Parts: sequence; structure tokens; C-alpha cells
Amino acid sequence: MKKNKLDDFTKIAKAIAYIKAHFKEQPQLEDIAKVVALSPYHFQRMFTDWAGVSPKKFLHYISVEYAKNLLREDKLPLLDAAHETGLSGTSRLHDLFINIEGMTPGEYKNGGSGLTIKYSYAQTVFGQMMLASTDKGICYMGFESSKQPGLKRLKAEFPKAKYSEKSDKLQKDALLFFQKDWSHLNELKLHLKGTPFQIKVWESLLKIPMGELVTYSDIAKLIESPQAARAVGSAIGKNPVAFIIPCHRVIRSTGEFGDYMWGADRKCAMIGWEGSQKE
Repeated sequence: MKKNKLDDFTKIAKAIAYIKAHFKEQPQLEDIAKVVALSPYHFQRMFTDWAGVSPKKFLHYISVEYAKNLLREDKLPLLDAAHETGLSGTSRLHDLFINIEGMTPGEYKNGGSGLTIKYSYAQTVFGQMMLASTDKGICYMGFESSKQPGLKRLKAEFPKAKYSEKSDKLQKDALLFFQKDWSHLNELKLHLKGTPFQIKVWESLLKIPMGELVTYSDIAKLIESPQAARAVGSAIGKNPVAFIIPCHRVIRSTGEFGDYMWGADRKCAMIGWEGSQKE
């Protein structure tokens, strides 16, 4: 994605932040366009190109009321719902194509000694991302405004690994998940460093259908640890793979979207974008 496209996302993120703060007022197109210093016509065209729907319809998806309505249903349409939906046509649930392989105890404890990690940077609809992979799968995906912080974070997790700035097929396949057309997705494997509890939580996140929202307590119940909502929140906060492991679909029991490792505005953008793709 070229620099002007990154600038577009910055404007979109600012507009979404405004919508989030003023959704009860149901702001008009002109009001939102003014916030990002664009004409209503230009803003409408840019926003629709980015989200696939108009700003007005996106406002519906991004509102806190959308989250509250889902919670009032008092049901968790996770794995069973995913299976019932099926994997054909526009209802394909891309999450079901993802498998997690936890690192061995030796790999976990020795700081990545013996591992070769390839990493690269790419522009996505949600901003610049750093991707990293081993021979077994994707080990990191994070939104990074500049290159060095992400690499520093990765080396802190795997201080003894060898690093090579190079893209591979695993990383290219992972980027396909940011497209609106998921008809050519391949099965994606993740090779993650985490405790058994963390990996169990991350696997449960993969069962949340796209466009749906759940709470931390819902995830705790799903993994049969109903009293562990706080520990679940901690595990979700350590998720090393943005978007693919959809921790952005977990919200507070109040219906508020809450914080996000890679920015609250980005989380709102993801929730709204995924909702718009269900149309």
C-alpha cells in the first residue's frame, strides 16, 4: 500500500474515533467529513472504497448499541454456529482455516535457539504490519508504525533465534485474510510461543465467527474455566497474532469495546469492517 493509502487509513481511523465518541448523536456525513478535513463527497467515496459500505451504514456497525444487542441475546454462537454456517460462498468463516501449533517445551524455554525467523513488513487496510514466521508457521503479526519496535519486541521473545528480513509463502498467505474476497484462502498454520493456558484461550478466539462479539466471561466459560475471566483477559492481551487470532472480537460485559494492544481505534475499525463484510 502506498503512502497515500496509509494516509487514507489514518483519516478513516480518525473518523471512526469520532463516530465512537458521538454515535449517540448519529452524526451526519458532513459532520464526520469535517473532522478529517475532507469534502463530504471525497470522504464518502474514500470511506466506501475502504469499508465497502457507506459511512452511515458503518455507523450502525460501529455503535456500542450493536455490541449490547449481541450481548442481550445471551448466547455464544461459537464453534457450533461456525459449523452450521458452513464454508461455502460468502458465509465462509476464515477462522476455521487456521491451526495453532504450540512450540515445544524446549523451544519455549531456550529463547528460540535453533529457530530461523523470517520477517517482513506490509501495508494492510488497517495500517502497516510486521509479519514473522518459522518453518512451521506464523509466529508474529503486529501493527507497527515503524520497523524497529516490532523487531525489538520479537527479539525479546526469541533472543537466541536467527533473523532474516524476508517474506515467504506463509506470510503472503496470512495477508490474504485482509482481502474482501476469501475464496482463495489456504489453510494457515501458526507456530506460537505461549503457556498451555494462553494457547487454549487463543484457540477459543478462533471459534468466534467473523462479525460477532463476545465477552471475556464468555471465553472463560468456553474453555471451562468460568472463574478465570481476568486470566483470560491477560492471555488475550498477550496474543502475538493480530487480526488472524481475533482478540478484537472480545469486548467488555458493559458493551464497551475496550482497549486493544494495537490501538482502540484500530479495534473499532476491525469490528466495523468485519460487520460490513457480512452484508
